[in-house]
Amino acid sequence: MPRTRSVATATATAAAHAATATAHAARATATAATSLDRRAFLAVTGAVTLSAGIGYALGPGAGSGNAAPAGRATVPRSRQAPAAPLAPYRGGTTLLTAAAARGTSGYRRLGEGPAWGRVVRGDLAAAKPGREGRRTALAAFVQFTDLHLVDVQHPLRYEYLRAQTASAWRPQESLSVAGAVALVERVNSLRGAPATGAPLHCVVTTGDNTDNNSRGELDWFLKVMSGGRITPNTGDPRHYEGVQDSGLKLYWHPDDVLRDADKRLGFPRLHGFLDAAIREVNSPGLGLPWYSTVGNHDALPGGCWAPKDPYFTEFAVGGRKLMALDEQRGAALWKAVKKGRDPKGDHFKELLKSESRHMRNVTPDESRAPFTPAEYIRAHLDPVHKGRGPVGHGYTQENLAAATQYYSFRISDDVLGISLDTTDPGGHYEGSLGTGQLRWLERELAANERRAGGPSYVIVLSHHTSKTMRNLRHDPARPGEARHGGDEILALLGRHRSVLAWVNGHSHKNAITPHRTPHGSFWEVSTASHIDFPQLARVVEISDNHDGTVSLFTTLIESAAPHRTDFADLSQTGLAALYRELSFNAPGAKPTLGGEAGDRNTELILKKG
Repeated sequence: MPRTRSVATATATAAAHAATATAHAARATATAATSLDRRAFLAVTGAVTLSAGIGYALGPGAGSGNAAPAGRATVPRSRQAPAAPLAPYRGGTTLLTAAAARGTSGYRRLGEGPAWGRVVRGDLAAAKPGREGRRTALAAFVQFTDLHLVDVQHPLRYEYLRAQTASAWRPQESLSVAGAVALVERVNSLRGAPATGAPLHCVVTTGDNTDNNSRGELDWFLKVMSGGRITPNTGDPRHYEGVQDSGLKLYWHPDDVLRDADKRLGFPRLHGFLDAAIREVNSPGLGLPWYSTVGNHDALPGGCWAPKDPYFTEFAVGGRKLMALDEQRGAALWKAVKKGRDPKGDHFKELLKSESRHMRNVTPDESRAPFTPAEYIRAHLDPVHKGRGPVGHGYTQENLAAATQYYSFRISDDVLGISLDTTDPGGHYEGSLGTGQLRWLERELAANERRAGGPSYVIVLSHHTSKTMRNLRHDPARPGEARHGGDEILALLGRHRSVLAWVNGHSHKNAITPHRTPHGSFWEVSTASHIDFPQLARVVEISDNHDGTVSLFTTLIESAAPHRTDFADLSQTGLAALYRELSFNAPGAKPTLGGEAGDRNTELILKKG
């Protein structure tokens, strides 16, 4: 697999103790090269590079869709790595322990629970003996998905639909920023990949980075990922103005003696909780390059209504908020949303207008305004949010000029990443691709497979799963363009043997699905959210087994927050721990989101040439 760009050598920042090991490995590689084919040779040299601790941020445009400016230099991103030989690093992963509940009823405290073992899945190819001693690491990255950083005081939120859907309001939501920072801290603590020990190349998000499509939430997300100080508060800077101090029994009131619905289930009274929840949080930022993918909550008001409605924009920044709604009216609204009958939000708009006399006063705030796709890209391109790079986190000036939010990039020399935009600007929370993007994806895959010496392997990234891409409404900005659903995407990916996996989120559930076609096979890896329990992210590793198969390892990680909580600890770390425990106890939480054993820590075998 010849490289499309030159790969920088290990920089002076690489650990001195790794240099000798790297030199020995390089000599061994040169000696063995005559007995290896081109793919195997480059796989071995890739392992040498990994052992030196280099994570590459080669930027977007590795394929034909977003070509980099001519002459642009490759930028290495170094981080400390274990000295060769590499060894699996399981610290901080669910291979060692995972949060588990104590007791059997009421509000249940969390503690350390049993590990989740690794399951070898041979649905698509048989696992051959001895591969552990032959395999070579090709790439390793971390997937974040559905962080849902929430402005819990945002006027457009529909918390009053809690009785209809548990996702309308969660008792842990006010701690989403602290929880996300603890996840960043976890990734920064990993000294290598869990299966191969290789250094991690990057972190990728697969959408719903924000919850309410608001500028304030976008700023919080970028600072969580790249580093900075975040005050997760809007409106009145002095105190909280949301549903948790409304006096309405529908919501948990942590600071109040009110016998609300959640306290009746055992939720605690935590004096000072709301003040702590809106206090400044400090993120160290990821120690790795990171890339961003857009989700429906990033692009659509409420995650489901078509954007650019001036009424919703005005309401978002205004001083009125609806906190309670007749249950019958709420049921009708949610049914319309769930069935996709109100993609433009016309029914929702009329409901808000009719309920104006029941609204409560809140402090207006311009930071709650929705951001446009162009503003989303510009914010990523802002150098203040560069962190460990790359500038734009996948997005480029070309995306801005073309009004697109999809791109390709190098996860490693041997693995190409393709990030899609599966949101439908026509409205509704399910997704699809427009014809323009579908054709671009076809070109990217075809160009990759025409590379002299053989194609790179491909990981496709998106927010929506194949089963939730059924929304074929036309994009208002491209009214003549058709939309294409999950079945068409599966068929396209199945025609290209270089595709290893389609990695996505949206469903908030761990699920790993094999896909076999007459032309090839690949895995669909869907990962649970970080807002609903069990609040996970996933490490994905690719290795060549040098026996005609490739192994795709998936390992789930929790945030760095301790499993055990202390109700008296309202520090940033204490709040991150509470974030997890509250999510476990949230009324309506689905215990199946963690998936089965074969959806968690796995080795997925593929037959690849």
